[in-house]
Amino acid sequence: MNLFAKFSLRFIAYLVAVAYLVCDLYLFQGPLSKRISSTNPNSPESIAKAKAQGVVARVFNHQITRGQLDYAIHERLWLEGKSFSDLKASERKLVTYAALGDLIDHELLRVKTKVNTLELIIPDAEIDERYSRFVQRFESKENLLAAMKGMGIASEMELRQRIAARMQQEKYIAMRIEPLITVSPEEVKNFYAENHASLAYPERVRARHIFIASLEKAPDAPKQILEPALHELLAGKQDFAALAKLLSEDESNKDKGGDLGWMSRARLPDDFAAAVFSLELNRPTLISTKLGWHIVSVTERKPSEPRSLADTEQEIKTAIQASKRHQAVDRFRAALRRFEEEKINIFHDQLSF
Repeated sequence: MNLFAKFSLRFIAYLVAVAYLVCDLYLFQGPLSKRISSTNPNSPESIAKAKAQGVVARVFNHQITRGQLDYAIHERLWLEGKSFSDLKASERKLVTYAALGDLIDHELLRVKTKVNTLELIIPDAEIDERYSRFVQRFESKENLLAAMKGMGIASEMELRQRIAARMQQEKYIAMRIEPLITVSPEEVKNFYAENHASLAYPERVRARHIFIASLEKAPDAPKQILEPALHELLAGKQDFAALAKLLSEDESNKDKGGDLGWMSRARLPDDFAAAVFSLELNRPTLISTKLGWHIVSVTERKPSEPRSLADTEQEIKTAIQASKRHQAVDRFRAALRRFEEEKINIFHDQLSF
């Protein structure tokens, strides 16, 4: 066979191979096409498989499952003292997307922090302290393990690693937004000028009480105990501290003469504050609240008084920084999500409200 014939055969074989590839990939979806589709995360087959496994979103091909989302929703509502069943349909949709947004941001930041690990070293003592605080939120080891299962966490070691990773993300964000949260002396002065009235010390009283709870008692039982005691006090036949130790059910102060310390209205339940702040000094009075009955005596009173710029400077600076930090974090997360938009896939049909 001459050289031309060999070349012709090779060329024909090449054309046949190319033709087969074209047909396999684009015409009849042969074995090669199916193999590629099965490994392509964006193929219809891969997406259908992911949905069947409970995946609700992907970030850089990392899968976020319905179980992880449900736990994130539960955690968000738990911090607010709510449950999913308490919400209206529109509120459920909002909290679901908010929780999913947090999970997406977490994965985006995980990728970013992985690249910058050497800059984001967290001391073991800080990780231990955060881990301990997290574990203490659960009533028992069983509850903790159940929560871990819901989040897809296989072991306590993995939980600690995830907490450490979250702390790295927080540090990464802090490094990026630090220039945006500085507070100038002029900002502090302007804030004080606009808000000095609300920064004043509020009216305060120092009081003591003798308390008997009304829960699980006959309606008039606490009153029947405290009325004779009040008469004894007003007649000077009994000492307030002695009666507090004898009668009061407030274990936090019964051995301290019933002393409640200095209080502002904001520190107290409305029904208790209204009564206490209307009392004369050193005039024990019997009052009723939702919790029970009290003999209360106001021992000292301080009126509202202004505070100087020097007294409030650090407080104002901290407040402004907190506001700036919140805004900067929101802007940073939004910008990061826009920048990596093509790497985020949300399967909206998998979200139920």
